Amino acid sequence: MRAASQIRPDALRPASIAGALGRRVLPRLALFDAQRGMLFCWIPVCLAIGIGGWFALPSDPTPQDWMLVAAGLGLSIPVMAAGAWRWPVVVGLVCILAGFALAGLRGQMVDAPVLGWRYYGPVEGRIVAIDRSASDKMRLTLDRVVLDRTSPARTPARVRVSLHGDQRWLDPAPGMVVIMTAHLGPPEGPVEPGGFDFQRMAWFDRLGAVGYTRTPALLLEGSDAALPIARLRRHISRSVQQILPGETGAFAAAILTGDRSGMQDDTLAALRAANTAHLLAISGLHMGLLTGCVFVALRTGMAAIPALALRHPIRKWAALGALAAGAFYLALSGGNVATQRAFVMAAVMLGAILLDRRALTLRAVAVAAIIVLVLRPEELTGPGFQMSFAATVALVAAFRGLRGWLPPGLPRWGRAVIGLVVSSAVAGAATAPIAAAHFNQLSQLGLAANLASVPLMGAVVMPAAVLAACLTPLGLGWIGLAIMAPAIDWILWIAHTIGGMDGALRMVPSPGPWVLPLVALGALWWILWQGRGRWAGLLPLALAASLWGGVERPDLLISPDGALIGLDVGGQRALNKPKGQGFVASNWLENDGDRVDQAQAAERPGLARDADGLTTFSLGGQRIAHIAGRNAAERAAAACGRMDIVIMSGTADGPDDTSKPHELTARCEIIDATTLRRTGAIAMWAAAEGDGLHRLTVRDASGRRAWNATAWRSRASRDQ
Repeated sequence: MRAASQIRPDALRPASIAGALGRRVLPRLALFDAQRGMLFCWIPVCLAIGIGGWFALPSDPTPQDWMLVAAGLGLSIPVMAAGAWRWPVVVGLVCILAGFALAGLRGQMVDAPVLGWRYYGPVEGRIVAIDRSASDKMRLTLDRVVLDRTSPARTPARVRVSLHGDQRWLDPAPGMVVIMTAHLGPPEGPVEPGGFDFQRMAWFDRLGAVGYTRTPALLLEGSDAALPIARLRRHISRSVQQILPGETGAFAAAILTGDRSGMQDDTLAALRAANTAHLLAISGLHMGLLTGCVFVALRTGMAAIPALALRHPIRKWAALGALAAGAFYLALSGGNVATQRAFVMAAVMLGAILLDRRALTLRAVAVAAIIVLVLRPEELTGPGFQMSFAATVALVAAFRGLRGWLPPGLPRWGRAVIGLVVSSAVAGAATAPIAAAHFNQLSQLGLAANLASVPLMGAVVMPAAVLAACLTPLGLGWIGLAIMAPAIDWILWIAHTIGGMDGALRMVPSPGPWVLPLVALGALWWILWQGRGRWAGLLPLALAASLWGGVERPDLLISPDGALIGLDVGGQRALNKPKGQGFVASNWLENDGDRVDQAQAAERPGLARDADGLTTFSLGGQRIAHIAGRNAAERAAAACGRMDIVIMSGTADGPDDTSKPHELTARCEIIDATTLRRTGAIAMWAAAEGDGLHRLTVRDASGRRAWNATAWRSRASRDQ
C-alpha cells in the first residue's frame, strides 16, 4: 500500500476520480448503450420519482434534511461537469434529487395563511373565479380577502364561498369586489384514511378557507381593470349561451371558455358514464384540434398565394400563428392547470416544426412533461396530468409501433378510420386504470361513445369554433355557433343514450397507494426500454393488478365529526342515517365501488337502531355503539357499561361526574368529537383471528405536512 505522501495531488481532482470510476464502472453499464435513443425520456420519470417521494413523506423535511439535499445537488455540478453526465444512473439519481427539491420549493412558494378556526362574520374580497359546487350552488373564489377582526398576517390569500338562498341582487363577474356575511372554516382533510386530500389541493391553490353564505352577497365595487381576460371570458360565455340556449350553449361555452356553470348535473354524469367527459374539459384534445385547425387554415391560405409559398417558410409562419392562437385560447379559458399542460404540449410540437424536427415523438412528450413538472410539480398527483400524459405517450408509442403495418395501397379514408379506432382504443385503455383509481368507475361502452363523438368534435365543432372567433369582430360569430350546434346535440345525445344503458358504467373500489405508481412504472418500462428487457415491465403491472384485486376496504368507517358511521356487512356498507353528511357518505360508497346512494345504504341490515338514535353492532368481538341526538353524554355513560366502544358526534363531557371522560374511558373506549379532532376520520378492520380491531386514522395516514399542520394545531388548541 502506498503512503499518503506518494499519492499524486491531481489524483484527487474530480476529473481524475470520474475517469477512474468510469474505467471500472462503464464496462459494466454496457446495457445502457442500447438505450441511448430513449435515455432522455427517462428524465421526467426520474423527476416524478423525486416529486412523488416528497409527497409520500410522513412529515416535512427538517432544515438539516434540506442542507443534505442542497449539498447533494451542489456536489452533482462538478461531478456532472467532470463527465458523469455520460452515466445514465448518475443522471437519474441527480434528477430524482432535483425532483424532490422542486416539490419542496413549490410547497414553500405557495405558502399562505390557512384559517385555523371557525369564522362567522363579514367577508370582503374580489371575485377571481366563478363555478358551481357539488350541490349545484354558485360558488365564488375571492382574493384580496378582508375578515372582521383578523389581521392581514392571519387572513387567507383566497377563500371560496358557496351562495345559498336568494342571491338575485348580485350578478357576479370577475373583478367585482363583494361583501357578505359568511361561515368559513379551514379546508377539510380526507373523509377516510388514504382518501382524497382536499387540504393538500387547497394548499397548492392558496385556498385558505372555504364556506357558505345564506345572506345576500352585495356588490361593493364594480369590476376593475385588473382582470380583462376574465371579464372577456365571462362575456363570451354569456353571449354563446344567449345564441345557443340550453345544454347546447352550455357545452359550447364550456369548450370555448372553460365556464361549466351552465352545465346540468345529469348531463355531466352522462358524459362521465359514456367516457366522453374529456370532450368538455379544455385539455390536450381541444388545444390540439384548435392549433391544428389554425395551422392548416393559415398554411392553406398562404399556399394559395404563390409569392408567399415560393419565397417564404409558410409552414413556420403557420406554426407561429397556431402558437399565438393557442396562447390566446389558454388565456381565454382561464388558464387552469389542464389547459396549461395542453398548451405546453402544443407549444413543444409547434416548436419542433419551427426547428425542423419531427413534431410528435416521445422526446417531445418528455420535454412537455419536464416543463410541467418543473413549473407545477404538485400536478403529478392529480388525475389531469396522469391521464393526459398517459394517453399521449400511449398514442405516440402505438402509432410508432404500427408504422409499416398498414398496407401501402390503403386509401386515405381507410387510414383515417383505422387511426380513429386505434387512437380511441389506445387512449381509452391507457387512461382507464387512472380514471378507475381516481373516480372509481370504468366506462365499458366508452369506445363506442368516443368513436361516435370524437370525429364530429374534430371535423365540425372545433373548426366551427375557429370560424366563430374569426367572424365575431364582424358581428357574424353566430354562423360558426350555428354550424357547431347540431354536432354538439349529437354528442350530448350519444352521452345520454350510451351513458344511460345498463352496464355502461362499472364501479370499482379504490386501490392502495402503490397501485398507480406500479402501473406507471410497468407501462413506461414497456414503452421506453429497448430490447428483450422490456418484458420486465409486465412484473410491476402484474403486481399492481394483484394489489388492486386484493384490496381490503375498512370494515368500519367513522366520519371526521363522528356523526356518520359505515359498517361493511357482506361486502356492502350499511350507513347509520339516510341523510346528512352527504359528501362523506358518497365518498365512502364510491371508494367501495358501490353505486347506491346514502338513503339506500341506510336501509341495509347490519346495524341495530332504536328510536332514540342509538345504533349498536359487533365487530371483531367488540360491542360497539353509536349515539346521536340529545343528551348524548348521559346516554354514553349508560351505554358504556355494556359496550366496549362508544362513538358519538358530541363530547363526553356531561353535567355530572358520572359522565366525565376519564371515568368513562375506564369502563369503555370513547370516540367523541375531542378524540376525532386529534385523529381525523378513523378506519377499522376486524383482526384475522376474529378478536380485536386494527385501526388507522387520517393523522396516521396523512402525517404532519404543511397543508394540514394548521388544522392539527387548531384542533389541539381547542382541546386544551
